Amino acid sequence: MSTTPSSELSNETAHWRSVAERLAVENDLLKADNVALRARVVELEDQIAALVEQVATLSKIVFGRSSEKKASPSAGDADPDDTGTSGNSFDPDDKSRKRGQRPGSKGHGRRDYSHLETEEVIHDVADDEKICQHCGVGCSAFGEETCEQIDWRVKIIRIVHRRKRYRRNCRCNGPGIVIGPPPPKAIAKGRFTSRFLARLVVDKFCFGTPVNRIAASLGLTGAELSTGSLTGSLKAVSALLEPLETAIRVRNAQAGHLHADETGWRVFEAVEGKDSNRWWLWVFVGPDTTVFRIEQSRSLTALTEHLGIANGELPQGRSVIVSSDFYSVYQSLSNNVEGFDSLWCWAHIRRYFIRAGDAHKELREWRDEWVLRIGALYGAHSAISVSKPGTQEHTRACASFDEALGVMDVARKDQANDVDLHERARKVLGTLGNEWNGLVAHRDHLELPLDNNAACDTRAHNVSELTERRIGERRMCSFRRCSNPVPILTCVTGNGGV
Repeated sequence: MSTTPSSELSNETAHWRSVAERLAVENDLLKADNVALRARVVELEDQIAALVEQVATLSKIVFGRSSEKKASPSAGDADPDDTGTSGNSFDPDDKSRKRGQRPGSKGHGRRDYSHLETEEVIHDVADDEKICQHCGVGCSAFGEETCEQIDWRVKIIRIVHRRKRYRRNCRCNGPGIVIGPPPPKAIAKGRFTSRFLARLVVDKFCFGTPVNRIAASLGLTGAELSTGSLTGSLKAVSALLEPLETAIRVRNAQAGHLHADETGWRVFEAVEGKDSNRWWLWVFVGPDTTVFRIEQSRSLTALTEHLGIANGELPQGRSVIVSSDFYSVYQSLSNNVEGFDSLWCWAHIRRYFIRAGDAHKELREWRDEWVLRIGALYGAHSAISVSKPGTQEHTRACASFDEALGVMDVARKDQANDVDLHERARKVLGTLGNEWNGLVAHRDHLELPLDNNAACDTRAHNVSELTERRIGERRMCSFRRCSNPVPILTCVTGNGGV
């Protein structure tokens, strides 16, 4: 039976309709895949940009120059850290410059050691040389030549305390024997004097000297002391320092202005309920105290416990200004605690611009412009700090400060509306916009630093290698390296230990 042309056309139409429907379904699937792949590409590009920025930042830390000193600094070039972008900064690639102090630069001169204990030694001429060998006439005094030497003497002394005893020769009521008072001892029945213990604590917890090395050093002076005796003394001293720890923490918490910072810290100690060894080291720098806290988390606990915050209030109606970075914990307290005000760190936001320029060559000119704007702000702030209120210099410096803030405010708003702006630059400006209020709050506190470098430097340098140990029931922390080994008042706390 033959098919008619109409039936053949109908079958062909049905075939191509099914093909079209199948292709439409495949096309929809491809469109969906395309959208997903585009989103994946954007995600990967963001990851690559972040990794490139991290590589640039880490490379600069490892291979970049560490000095922040400029060849010819001026007020307008004042920066929290030098990036080498200004024309007057030192170029590490300039092979024509020799190492060391630059010719013509101001030196520190000879140091004065007149405060040290002085011992004079007279070097006289022999008697036979005071007489002329030809005529026998004696020589007359003609002044003297003086030079100094620094001597290093380490002497361990054994102190024998002899307590006199007396027996009564009468029969009156009272003790029959009287004896001299015992010598003062920091540790009951201890062998070491308070001066010895103080030096032991400084060597161990300020200079980070291992106990066995301290024992070996004492052995060179003839004092053969066991490491067990030294460790036991450190354990006993820990309890004696508790009142000092409490006094330091209280004084620091009562300060009207604090620099605060935190960083991850490895503590290799098993604690119930904690799966990792990642803890957090917090630092609070006040006008005359510095407190370190080792906490299990990065939560509000460290701040609220240290400042005594309860029910959204500071104790006794106190108020505090905290200089910090943009971490959400500080923002939460600033928004919810009465009397807690935050000042964001200008050096911190400046690093956002620097890292973006280091990671993307096309943003380097944009980065340099922003570095100069922030540098102008630092220059005006520096001029304010060195001028007296009410003077023309102070008034001009305040006007320059407001002008620098105004220039940055206009620039950030104009650049944020630029559709052709690099995505990384847009993110940096977004961060600047989000934190702008906390940054411009410095206008009301011109007497305070613009950055949080006091806390960052203390955390990074003064405790660059802090080692934590548990001695008895208390945790002791040693400072392996300190740029300022003996701050005015410093304590390290962790779970109540010092």
